[in-house]
Amino acid sequence: MIRLLAQFLLLAAAIGIAQAADSAKAARLANTVFLDEIGVRNLRLETVEAEEQVFEETVLALGRIEVLPGRKSVVSSRIPGRAVQVKARPDHAVKAGDPLVVVESRQAGDPPPQVVLTAPMEGLIAELDVVVGDPVSPDKALLAVVDLSTVYALARVPVHLASRMRPGLRVRVTSSGWPGETWETKVEHLGALADPVSGTLEVACHVDNQGVWLRPGMPVEFHLITGRRTDVMAVPRTAVQGDGADRFLFVAHDSIPNAFVRVPVVVGAVNDRLAEINLGLFPGDKVVTTGAYSLAFAGKGSVSLKEALDAAHGHEHNEDGSEMVQGQKAAGHAEDDGHDHGTPGGAGLAGLTLFSLLGNGVLLVLLVVATVRGGPKAEAPPEKPTTGGSDHAQ
Repeated sequence: MIRLLAQFLLLAAAIGIAQAADSAKAARLANTVFLDEIGVRNLRLETVEAEEQVFEETVLALGRIEVLPGRKSVVSSRIPGRAVQVKARPDHAVKAGDPLVVVESRQAGDPPPQVVLTAPMEGLIAELDVVVGDPVSPDKALLAVVDLSTVYALARVPVHLASRMRPGLRVRVTSSGWPGETWETKVEHLGALADPVSGTLEVACHVDNQGVWLRPGMPVEFHLITGRRTDVMAVPRTAVQGDGADRFLFVAHDSIPNAFVRVPVVVGAVNDRLAEINLGLFPGDKVVTTGAYSLAFAGKGSVSLKEALDAAHGHEHNEDGSEMVQGQKAAGHAEDDGHDHGTPGGAGLAGLTLFSLLGNGVLLVLLVVATVRGGPKAEAPPEKPTTGGSDHAQ
């Protein structure tokens, strides 16, 4: 009896575990967005496989681009006169020695002597401040030539982070004007003085700018790399959605094509590229990166749960995603005759639930029987002792 009781207890436990698994599966499907191939293309969804990787600790600072000291030349005339030709064009590239301005001297002559002012260096024309006929004097700057092949990037870092700054620190510079582009450099030097008003310390970098994409005056972001950790579960930061306490990712379903599950996660440190995931993600999960934001507003998707499961498994399912039992398919087609036959499977109990109720009922009966049979028994009266012979009167 005890062995039988133990077997039924194990069976009940197994049924409970199966029911919990079914509940978890149902919750997962309820948080799944189902798309067709067209929907995936329209949202431009891209995924990456989650894996442990090197994570860099960074400090974010804002700054600007300036002309590198020594890379700017001012052009002026050594003699007084007037400009008779201006060949320089604003913001156009010149080479060293190219003629820029022709100045006619005030000295007498027929014709008066002329001086040709040439470009002192290769670069771009900036600050052009002369037109034909303007008077020219040695103390007047006519134009400037700037070399932007290397620029000065100056960041302002809060003074409480000064202990983490040092020359040689790796830096990634980004600009809103060039989304997706990154300039790798390092800290050249730190400011000799801190700004007492803003409470910041200047951090200077030299940035290779051969494409001349970065221009003086542009605001830029600095991501100063202060440390690195290995074996960190991290995903591209564009994959993380939500805010505050509600952070989540979209992970491709493991068996249903074009289905994406909304998975709550615990986010750790975040840098300019990656977000650390402390809980909720497993290695090998295919995480949506590009298009994750749009997917968060896609509702339940462009196809139903039934359509997605039918396409994935090759047979029909109920509207709630459960498997059709024998006879349900025929009953479903019979609804087309114009009569109301109810919803088979919807009104009845699920097979697992029914089996659980039957098992619990049998278990209850066994417990009652065991209790009755195991109660105290009435004691039998003691037997009357017998003698070996009979007494005879003498």
